[in-house]
Amino acid sequence: MNFDFSEEQVMLRDSVARYVQDDYDFDTRRGIAESEAGIDRAKWQTFAELGWLSIPFEEEFGGFGGGAVDVMVVMEELGKGLVLEPFFATVLLYGGLLQKAGSAAVKAERIPAIIDGSELGAFAYLERQGRYELTDLKTTATQQGDNYVLNGEKVAVANGANADYFVVSARTGGEQSDDSGISLFLVPANTEGVSRVSYRMMDGQILANVVLDNVSVPTGHLLGTEGDAQAVINEVVREANLALSAEAIGIMETLNSKTVEYARTREQFGVAIGSFQALQHRMVDTFMSYEQAKSLLYRAVCALTDDEMDTDEAIHALRMMITKSGKHIFGEAIQIHGGMGITDELDIGHYAKRLMMIGATFGDGDYHQAKFNSLRYN
Repeated sequence: MNFDFSEEQVMLRDSVARYVQDDYDFDTRRGIAESEAGIDRAKWQTFAELGWLSIPFEEEFGGFGGGAVDVMVVMEELGKGLVLEPFFATVLLYGGLLQKAGSAAVKAERIPAIIDGSELGAFAYLERQGRYELTDLKTTATQQGDNYVLNGEKVAVANGANADYFVVSARTGGEQSDDSGISLFLVPANTEGVSRVSYRMMDGQILANVVLDNVSVPTGHLLGTEGDAQAVINEVVREANLALSAEAIGIMETLNSKTVEYARTREQFGVAIGSFQALQHRMVDTFMSYEQAKSLLYRAVCALTDDEMDTDEAIHALRMMITKSGKHIFGEAIQIHGGMGITDELDIGHYAKRLMMIGATFGDGDYHQAKFNSLRYN
């Protein structure tokens, strides 16, 4: 099987890598993380001008028409720079749901606004009692005339603090944890009854809890068919898990290279610590962990691209390996760097914290292990 990237994908990867290297160093990233918004709108506009925000969208709406491989190469490079701007939340989650469930009119209006950088969005799906189960919903949507009225609360909404629009999952039927009866709604953030409380996570990302108190939206803001949204959500989350895994791969590669470079220059007992055989063995082990995770990423991307029967198994296995390898690699990076490895002044700890947050998004390792087991052995 040929794993070489196309000429366009190589150019895309190099474009993101060059930008991260030249314009998104660690000090720049720290400054953005400490700002009130937690993102830099000027940099987001640069992403738009470089064409990155168009990657997964259909050409008829001004998109690039890219697939899972194109998204993978972008996310891997963004991971290397710990980029805070909401490519994942706005383009892949919010934009992905609009593309798969929105009407032609909604897509024609909203997707170009995402591509040109003028609109930020978020997917509000997680609830306090739900943990990682996307179908465990108490948020309700009741039709009243030509409107739907939404009530409920969503927590830990990525990019929720800066979003101009939300895609909200809500129950229009069924019981609390049923797969059926779930619908998606497009909700402008400035709608009466929408309130949000933002907070900063340990990786620098700013999330928000969003409360919907008798929020009224037109029936035209229903995305897709009422009560049948779970299949679309599963499809978008499947792709999101691959994107998060690619970001994690970029972080792992960076941690390994930084650790090797540190071991070559840090001296103890008059020699570089990289000459100690025990540390060499540990760094080889982290390299192997990275390679195993990367191999599973390629396997899962191929399964999704070729629409194979075991795509879900491959993705759950990948997320399990990302969690396992991530812990191994950032743990060794911190240990080899010593006490300063976890300090705020050194980037190693920030990469580690981002890996931890990825491991808690759309399910941790135990969750994906259980899902994999149920698919493989039941």
